[in-house]
Amino acid sequence: MIRVAIVGTGGIADLGHMPALAAERHRVQVVAAVDVDGSRAKAFCAAHGIPQAYIDLGEMLARERPDLVHICTPPYLHARQVVECLRAGAWVWCEKPPCLSLAEHDRITAAESGTFAAVIFQHRFGSGARHLRRLVTGGELGRPMVALCVTAWYRDHTYYSVPWRGRWETEGGGPTMGHGVHQMDLMLSVLGDWEEIRAMARRIDRPVETEDVSMASVRFANGAMASVVNSVLSPREESYLRFDFAEATVELRHLYGYSNDNWTCTPPHLWKPPDDVPSSHAAQLTYLLDAYERGERPPLSGAEGRQTLEFVTGLYASAFTGRPVRRSELTMDNPFYHRLDGG
Repeated sequence: MIRVAIVGTGGIADLGHMPALAAERHRVQVVAAVDVDGSRAKAFCAAHGIPQAYIDLGEMLARERPDLVHICTPPYLHARQVVECLRAGAWVWCEKPPCLSLAEHDRITAAESGTFAAVIFQHRFGSGARHLRRLVTGGELGRPMVALCVTAWYRDHTYYSVPWRGRWETEGGGPTMGHGVHQMDLMLSVLGDWEEIRAMARRIDRPVETEDVSMASVRFANGAMASVVNSVLSPREESYLRFDFAEATVELRHLYGYSNDNWTCTPPHLWKPPDDVPSSHAAQLTYLLDAYERGERPPLSGAEGRQTLEFVTGLYASAFTGRPVRRSELTMDNPFYHRLDGG
């Protein structure tokens, strides 16, 4: 059995991680949970039948020696906690965003030594996304040309009463970093590397330090172009992706997760996924555990896990500087490599 620990016992641990782990109960055992709020940790453990509750990550790692740790804490804690787990000999599965900068991400990768840290971008793993990538790789849709990537969500003022939200130091960014990353990650998994981005970001209404809206135009290495919108000001919420290929248009409309019914293709005869797996934590966890059992680098770790954070960095760099930014510019001497607001 793979011994698993949960760090952070808030809503995402309860609603996302525990159901995913329950679906893998034949090969995982949740041995401990950690939360700085001891009473909350104990209540979480009691609700899910977890034997040990802790308030200190280091103590849990020393006593329990888990094989895999799920990091479900606020973003500003991720880099330090992930590195601590890796150095203790555990694999890590971390909620998005994996950290607050490319510099932090590279420190995480440098700490891998027979252990790996993967970020949670579950939309890559639904059957619709997997089928689309197979069609693209096989050439059935023709070359990709145009894409739309829209995260139009709504978060009211009360949402930002949580102290770490909407601040560069603790959340790392606004909806570009904390909300739109799921759709942008799925777009990148289909279209590949980008070369140039031109962006704007603005705080229009919400009581935050960061933006509450961002928009970007993107040129990809394969010649395709995309338009990207991230918003938390949209009362009618929707997540929307559109890919126009030479021979077909593929669209995805959903909110926080999709099944095959959320996809359409024109012409429709090209769209026949062999299975129907919703995008979910459970869908991605299967791949992570398979990689663990084989001793191989899991999906969305290392360079693959860095891809979307790099895109977010380029978007912010363009928005702050008011000029186009090339992917090749995001080197260690670039201020946006170290902070997403450029310092």
